[in-house]
Amino acid sequence: MPKRKDIKKIMIIGAGPIVIGQACEFDYSGAQACKALKEEGYKIILVNSNPATIMTDPNLADKTYIEPLNTYFLEQIIKKERPDALLSTMGGQTALNLSIDLQRKKILSKYKVELIGATKSVIEKAENRELFKRSMDKIGLDSPKGYVANNLNKALKILNALKFPVIIRPSFTLGGSGGGTAKNKNEFINIVKKGISLSPISEVLIEESLVGWKEYEMEVIRDKNDNCIIVCSIENIDPMGVHTGDSITVAPSLTLTDKEFQKMRNDSISVIREIGVETGGANVQFAVNPKNGRMVVIEMNPRVSRSSALASKATGFPIARVAAKLAIGYSLDELKNDITKITPASFEPTIDYIVTKIPRFTFEKFSETEEKLGTTMKSIGECMAIGRNFKESFQKAVRSLEIGLDGLNSNKNLKSKKKEELKILLKKNLPNKFLIIAEALRKGIDINTVIKKSKYDYWFIREINEIVKLENVLKKKFDLNIYKKCKAAGFSDYRILELSRASPNKLEGLKKNYNLHAKYKNIDTCSGEFKSFTPYMYSSWVSNDYGSNFEKETNITNKKKVIIIGGGPNRIGQGIEFDYCCVHSSFAIREMGYESIMINCNPETVSTDFDTSDRLYFEPLDIESVLSICKSENLKGHLLGVVVQLGGQTPLKLAEKIFESKIKILGTSFKSIDLCEDRDSFNKLIKNLEINQPKSDIVFNLNQAKKSLKKIQFPIVIRPSYVLGGRAMRIINNEVELEKYFHSNFIENNKAILIDEFLLDAKEIDVDTLSDGNDVFIAGILEHIEEAGVHSGDSACSLPPQTIPKKIIHEIEDITRLIVKKLKVVGFTNIQYAIKDEKVFVLEVNPRASRTVPFISKSTGVPLANIATKLMLGKKLKDFKLLNKCLDYVFVKESVFPFDRFPGEDVILGPEMKSTGEVMGIDKNFPVAYIKSQIAAGNNLPSKGSVFVSVRDEDKENIFLLSQVLKKINFKICATKGTAEFLSRFGVETEIVNKVNEGTPHILDLIEKKKIQLIINTTSGKKSIADSFSMRRSAIRNKIPYFTTISAAKVAITGLNIIKETKFSVKPIQDVYK
Repeated sequence: MPKRKDIKKIMIIGAGPIVIGQACEFDYSGAQACKALKEEGYKIILVNSNPATIMTDPNLADKTYIEPLNTYFLEQIIKKERPDALLSTMGGQTALNLSIDLQRKKILSKYKVELIGATKSVIEKAENRELFKRSMDKIGLDSPKGYVANNLNKALKILNALKFPVIIRPSFTLGGSGGGTAKNKNEFINIVKKGISLSPISEVLIEESLVGWKEYEMEVIRDKNDNCIIVCSIENIDPMGVHTGDSITVAPSLTLTDKEFQKMRNDSISVIREIGVETGGANVQFAVNPKNGRMVVIEMNPRVSRSSALASKATGFPIARVAAKLAIGYSLDELKNDITKITPASFEPTIDYIVTKIPRFTFEKFSETEEKLGTTMKSIGECMAIGRNFKESFQKAVRSLEIGLDGLNSNKNLKSKKKEELKILLKKNLPNKFLIIAEALRKGIDINTVIKKSKYDYWFIREINEIVKLENVLKKKFDLNIYKKCKAAGFSDYRILELSRASPNKLEGLKKNYNLHAKYKNIDTCSGEFKSFTPYMYSSWVSNDYGSNFEKETNITNKKKVIIIGGGPNRIGQGIEFDYCCVHSSFAIREMGYESIMINCNPETVSTDFDTSDRLYFEPLDIESVLSICKSENLKGHLLGVVVQLGGQTPLKLAEKIFESKIKILGTSFKSIDLCEDRDSFNKLIKNLEINQPKSDIVFNLNQAKKSLKKIQFPIVIRPSYVLGGRAMRIINNEVELEKYFHSNFIENNKAILIDEFLLDAKEIDVDTLSDGNDVFIAGILEHIEEAGVHSGDSACSLPPQTIPKKIIHEIEDITRLIVKKLKVVGFTNIQYAIKDEKVFVLEVNPRASRTVPFISKSTGVPLANIATKLMLGKKLKDFKLLNKCLDYVFVKESVFPFDRFPGEDVILGPEMKSTGEVMGIDKNFPVAYIKSQIAAGNNLPSKGSVFVSVRDEDKENIFLLSQVLKKINFKICATKGTAEFLSRFGVETEIVNKVNEGTPHILDLIEKKKIQLIINTTSGKKSIADSFSMRRSAIRNKIPYFTTISAAKVAITGLNIIKETKFSVKPIQDVYK
């Protein structure tokens, strides 16, 4: 059936900030949907709070609203724009839940907006645990034995029908949030309480434990004519008990019999039909008991999901694009496959390779949390790799993680473990468990024991064992046949050299003599049955025994071309912001008439979408893979160079080897990059330019650090060199803390440690610039709202600055131009400053794109990454006629944190970055823009109620002024004894509340009973921080907004005062730029 003509304007809700369980895969799906619907002639209204996305670019939708995602703001936008339809399935769980809320509150019917993609009944049948269970019973499909509860008393009664362990799964939540496995009554009560509080409908499903079962997923698409296709089957290598987002997965499924696969396929189609999805994709999850083959349906997502992104990248089939077109009335047979351009979308993809996805964890950022996996997702990102067999695909994926692994490397900790210790570890659900399995096999633990303890399938353990056997062969012998065998099994050259102890020259000679190199294959959706028009490549060594024309799928063009190195898997410190820059770079290269080539290994991103670049290589971002691609692309035509300044620290780490290989680095020279990274050289440069910088030193051990403290006094900032996201960065106040730091497990012997004077009570500034080597354009000066000491990636910031005198701004501009010109930067520079006592200090200079580039681009309307790329390719700044316009609006960036996933962590911010994503608030008034950013970040500030105040002595003067404002807008003030006595001296009526150690009723009692609506808690000193830790954790658990810095509290309370009198306004960013 042709597309619908009764609708003209469609609204799409995005997924909001990057959080655990909902990452940049929804930027990919939302961007695809916008493009797919716009090309059909529909007007698109996009709403999202995340400025770091491609989907919020002003040219993607007709109207783009960067506003908080709640029904209040959505109703305002609907009232203003009057869309005919709302597409609910492209923004993850956030968009789905909001769509249901809008329907339930009758907002959609009030403005005559139709829900498309998935209707209210479809969403509720799939997401409501009880309705889904009934639906499965109706069609005769087995599901785990379980019961629904919406209060603790009912949940406790259910325990009589089930045995421990039991699984608790809240309805309508994200990434397993609020769920878990309970092994006893205490655990059960805690998880049920949390699950009910986090479920939007206060509902949990309590069911029999399937821990240790095998887990599978099917990606299904259905249209209005009841055509159904399976896009991809996915198998979890980790057993049930580990959230699917934290499990290693493979596509296609590898251990099902044909009979089991056909049953799962048919059952998936039965599920999608019964639930009623008829215009798009769904993800159906199954569990299989390895002992008796019992197969049960676990759940279904009636939307584009995390697995949909993986399935799209694994097969080349653009699920989000197809789902968007089905939502407007097309059927699968009417849509063409965008990759073959011949076959219809109703053809099921077939693949002749194996895809492996491995999650990326950042437990090192949350040292108080046990490194343990469960049914609540903990991973921040993921990488994907492709090979012609599992071993090749798996080892390439391990290399893609960027955690220092070249394969199944052992480490000191594992090597020191005895067999019995390894057997205990095999039983636990731990990150990167494959390393423990490999070590157990190396130490001779029987393969059946490994299977029994780890609950991994025999097939995968056998494959890992074969890798270990090849390692042993390499240790004894190295020749041509062994080399080819190891390469076909995914071994990197570095790993081969490490194990064989052969010389690099010998290896290079062998490769040269026998013309050995990786061959590049196509992802084409059809296993080579039809010609593929989209070059979407992966490398393999499996066919090296055959002639050069065997399975030749790569046709290198003779055009001028540019390679962009992406950012790899998402992690704290390097996320979607850098992918945004890489995507814009690709567009800019194509606009200049060159071929754009992307190298990346992140399946969630827009940069790895099939139509972003002329050629995409899905490969590890290590030097071997990058140089191999450069060599391959240079065989014909002309490689102009490689872009390394847009993908964060990942490409910069490769810059030296690329430079040594005589491949041109576009833009800023390697010499300038290295100068900024080398602390000694950088300090000398700043000194020669007569610019202020904090006192600093480089040390290699504790004794040197103690000597250094004779010239740099406490407090100090200390960190390892060459880190991103403030990794292992700490503020140290005394010698005891210093000794503890040097005895930490993240300190490596004989590696440089940087010590800097910490500028107490300073104000921090971020500056992003563009330069062509001569002229400099200052793109944005951002003022941090929190005081110095909070990592720039975690601090809220405003554009333009709000409290910095013009004289200081001009001085910062002058210093910036001086540094950028001296470094001869071509492209981006990010400089971080501190202002103390009206003196400007340079903290660091980064000769690359920063994480604030998308935010500044959205604020000013200037496509910075696009221009930076064109400057790298030879254009001049004057060609772009850029002007530093006076901004009519204030833009506030606020960070979003995953503290709810890491229960042992304190929420007090410091120099090590901990945020996963960001949001943006826009208004003509700074405090109101800040309030909007807080709402968007999930800090729903109250308009009335009780405020608990407990502040350090130096903040008491400020809290007196804030208390007066709070009283004026009818808040009740509660405070600890010290703060209350101070306020009462100035006539502020205050209720005294006990600290936890002062006995009940104390502050925790009030928080748990929901008698506190807002917390302002500033503290310093180890004892004070420790004493108030439980209060801050309780605030997170009960979703009570809190401020741990007085500067943030000041802006927020000023904003609350303003919005008492006026309503929030909404405006598309296209109109903001006018």
